[in-house]
Amino acid sequence: MQTQTITKRTTTKTSLLPSITLIVAPRERFSYVQPSLESIYRHTKIPFELVYIDVNSPQYLRHYLARSAAERDFTLLRVPRFLSPNQVRNIALSYATTDYVLFIDNDIHVSPGWLEKLWKCAQETDATVVSPLLCVGKPLHERILMAGGEIRIFLETDGPYEHRRLYKKCHLVNRSATMLKHQLQQRACDYAELSCMLVKRDIFEQIGPFDEKLLNTQENLDFCLSVAQAGGKIYCEPAAVVTYVPEMPRRWSDLIYFMLRWSDAWEAESLIHFQKKWGLDMDRDFMKRFQQLGHQRHQLLLLPLLRRLTAGRRVRVLEKLAIRLEQWLNQYITDRYKRRSRQLATKRLETQQLGAKRLGAKRLGRKISVWPQY
Repeated sequence: MQTQTITKRTTTKTSLLPSITLIVAPRERFSYVQPSLESIYRHTKIPFELVYIDVNSPQYLRHYLARSAAERDFTLLRVPRFLSPNQVRNIALSYATTDYVLFIDNDIHVSPGWLEKLWKCAQETDATVVSPLLCVGKPLHERILMAGGEIRIFLETDGPYEHRRLYKKCHLVNRSATMLKHQLQQRACDYAELSCMLVKRDIFEQIGPFDEKLLNTQENLDFCLSVAQAGGKIYCEPAAVVTYVPEMPRRWSDLIYFMLRWSDAWEAESLIHFQKKWGLDMDRDFMKRFQQLGHQRHQLLLLPLLRRLTAGRRVRVLEKLAIRLEQWLNQYITDRYKRRSRQLATKRLETQQLGAKRLGAKRLGRKISVWPQY
């Protein structure tokens, strides 16, 4: 894989100051990159380093990121094709040298003092992971998406049989952050989301890097289960508030990435890998997920578009037909991306082999690798 470093932040670390690297990863589109990044620099007063991974973004955004990296002195890495979020996080993680890393998606809008409050909670509790109060949509910081959560793997007995199942619950979903402001308190929990999460960097020495076989789902569950298995502590700090801002893809560059990011193929592969990795039974919840492949695409893109065309009326026959056509298009885009990725990998390998021969690397026995495979 080839990346280009535009500029690299060279802040001198001081033991009296927070030692944090912010890692910005793409979630599902590019159109909210600028408001998200501007909110980080506007509302963050404590020092931090920032690593931004640009995965095949459109030209207008590449220019904006290049200017921002030069002006604000952060590390910008450019990858000329789409990658999954866990692949991006692992690349950026290799550039972090601070005590803490904060993972944040490129469509998160932060509020004043958010990072300071996460940092303070980490120092007070010695938590491995600290999650903010995560809201969703506009108006900003109002409707709660999650205030921590619970997850655990348990055994369920059914006569002579035992079934290994997963339990998950998110707290305060769809409640008003304003109404609950004085009731929310810092507390330990089991579950947080990588869309915004402060993490002790040394935990990765115990659990290893992010699992890149989880392409588009279950990565939050996998990471939190791994942290708990290693004896780490997870906290939710509701005084720190951030908002995920979902929108219908409006540009062609957004649409292609969105379709691949939430593709049926990536989701099915992720679900199967997660189920096997944690030894879970293929129960009703898993079967339901397979029956609902593409749910994210349909809820954020297809169904809202149909409602506009039908003046807000729901026509079930039209919905079923549109979903079938969309599934065919999604499979075509996924297959085309896979073929293109393999062609680029083959071309890169040939170029590397030619360069190795010219430099005499073959005599030195150097191994040439191609990454990623998918």
